[in-house]
Amino acid sequence: MSNSKRRLLIASALFAAAIGLVLLGQAGMLAPVQDLAQRAVTGVQRSISTAFFTLRDFLTAPRNLQELIQTNSQLEERVAQLEAEVVTLRDQAAEVDQLKALLGAAREAPENRYLAAQVIGRDTSPFLHYLILDQGSIAGVRRGMPVVNEKGLVGRITEVSASASKLQLITDPDSVINARIQESRAEGILVGRATGELEMIYVSQDIKVTVGEIVVTSGLGGGFPPEILIGRVVSVHRRDYELYQTAIIEPRSDFSRLEMVLIITNFEPVLIDPLLERAR
Repeated sequence: MSNSKRRLLIASALFAAAIGLVLLGQAGMLAPVQDLAQRAVTGVQRSISTAFFTLRDFLTAPRNLQELIQTNSQLEERVAQLEAEVVTLRDQAAEVDQLKALLGAAREAPENRYLAAQVIGRDTSPFLHYLILDQGSIAGVRRGMPVVNEKGLVGRITEVSASASKLQLITDPDSVINARIQESRAEGILVGRATGELEMIYVSQDIKVTVGEIVVTSGLGGGFPPEILIGRVVSVHRRDYELYQTAIIEPRSDFSRLEMVLIITNFEPVLIDPLLERAR
C-alpha cells in the first residue's frame, strides 16, 4: 500500500473516531470519562496552586529569624505606645469633664473670683482630713480662703507655701462651720468627726429638723460666704431633756475622689473672736 493511501486511511479513521466521540458525548455516554478527566485536571491545578502560594510566602516572608523577632518587637512597642495614648486621652477627657463641672459651679456664683487647683497630695491617715493643692502664695492663695467644687463646700486653706497649699476638709475634727438647714432655717455649728462624718450641733429644740433637708453655710462667724451647699441631713438626734438637738450630715462631695477644686480668692475671712471676747 502506498503512503498516500495509508495517510488517507488514517485520516478517515480519525475523522470517524471524532464523529463517534461527538455522537457519544451528545448521547451522554462519555460523562463518566469526562468526570474522571476533570478530577485529574483539578488535582493537578490544586497542586500547582499550593506550590505557587508556598513559594510566594517563602519569598516575601522575613529572610531570617532575627528579622522576624525585630518585626515582632516593633509591633509590640507600637501597641504599647497606642495603649499609653489611649490612657492619656482618657485622662484628658476626664479632666475636661471636671473643668466643665467646675466652670458650671463658678457661673452659679459670679460674684466670686476663683482659682482652679489640682490635688497633688492626700492625708495618709485612715480618715482623710486634708489635701495638698498645687497652688500657693505665688498664685495669690492665702490662709482662710474657702475651697469648693461643683457639688459644694470642700474646706478651707490652712497653710500656704510659695507653690502649694494645705486644704483642711470640712470633715476634719478641727473644722468648725456655721451652718443653716435650708428648709427649716435652723442654725447650728457643723463640726467634723474622726470617722469622717459631719455633725451639726447646737440646733434649737424648737425647730423640727427632717431627714433629707439641705444644709448650707450661714455666713455667720465670718469664716465662709453664705449659702454654699454642704450636704443633707441623714439622721436627727433629739431628746426632750437636752437643750439642743443634733443632726448627722452627709457631705455632697466624695473627698476620697477629689482631683480638682476651686479656691475662692476674693473672700476675706472676718475674725470676730476678739469682738466677742470684748463683749464678755
